[in-house]
Amino acid sequence: MAYFISSLQDPRLVASFQRVCGLFLQVEDVGSTNNSCGKGAGAESEQVSRTRPSINGYGTHPAEEGSLHLQGQIVMYLGQASKDIIKWPRPLSPPVVKLETRVDAEYGMPSTHAMAATAISFTFLIATMYRYKYSFALGLMASVLMSTLVSLSRLYTGMHTVLDVICGILLTGVLMGMTYPFWNILDDLQLTSPLTPVIAVVLPFLMSYNYPALDHYSPTRGDTTIILAVASGCTVGFWMNYQYGQTYEPTGPLPFEVPSITLQGALMAIARFLVGISVLVATRIIVKTISLKVVCTWFHVPDDMEARKRLEIEVPYKFATYSSIGFVATAIVPLLHQYLKLL
Repeated sequence: MAYFISSLQDPRLVASFQRVCGLFLQVEDVGSTNNSCGKGAGAESEQVSRTRPSINGYGTHPAEEGSLHLQGQIVMYLGQASKDIIKWPRPLSPPVVKLETRVDAEYGMPSTHAMAATAISFTFLIATMYRYKYSFALGLMASVLMSTLVSLSRLYTGMHTVLDVICGILLTGVLMGMTYPFWNILDDLQLTSPLTPVIAVVLPFLMSYNYPALDHYSPTRGDTTIILAVASGCTVGFWMNYQYGQTYEPTGPLPFEVPSITLQGALMAIARFLVGISVLVATRIIVKTISLKVVCTWFHVPDDMEARKRLEIEVPYKFATYSSIGFVATAIVPLLHQYLKLL
């Protein structure tokens, strides 16, 4: 058994998969590889794609979106923290071809991409299968396909071993199984409790600020802060929408019909997307600029890349920026769409 597990962690297995996909290590690549976790991180992480709020998808109940964000928040935080606790390095290069360098300073076990893909696809399937009329078999196939493609992509890019990916999927399955009986209770509390805004902001911020410390800088803490902040802002947005009756859900008896794709519907979706993304980009620029200026002034440090890696700078400014994005995406942008008659 130990030999089998060790073989799943062998970078040569990843390299073999890459060669099957037509990816080979070039001679000039060997001298430029970096296998060390923590000898230096790449550029500052400013990615919100791991937990991106919806800016044009209406017709879902806030409880469905709440389940998605809650599961994503739990899975990603535990996955990111596990990396810095277990401290298993990413696959060595050579023999593996590294297609990404920004996250090479992070540890690899478990694969949070595999965890997120599994959690999002199957949470969405479970949360919608009784609310909308569609083939469960097709929904299951789509969920399996999405999680599989994302997991295989982590092997193709050389970022994870096979064991990292398998453990990420299994860990997500265990977490979803443990939390599933409480989904409805937690969703109801998120939408109705008067304490939701306070808990949704304070708890994720403290979790980000008390993230497992390393002896070097890693983008993992910043990425985790972004994930928690977006979920925090979205939770407050969902809560506010529910309080004012702005749920944007279909009307009629359950289960709802899945709307057909029409030219008019597609154009409306594109318009909503363009309006939403413009507002979110503006929000990010404004809040990031203000929050950076405030925290750097407060701690009497210059606003440079080294300062942004400090705990007391990185966590507050990223949390303020991305929680604002989450709130604007779920509360302000829908109102703007409504005003512009795009719903």
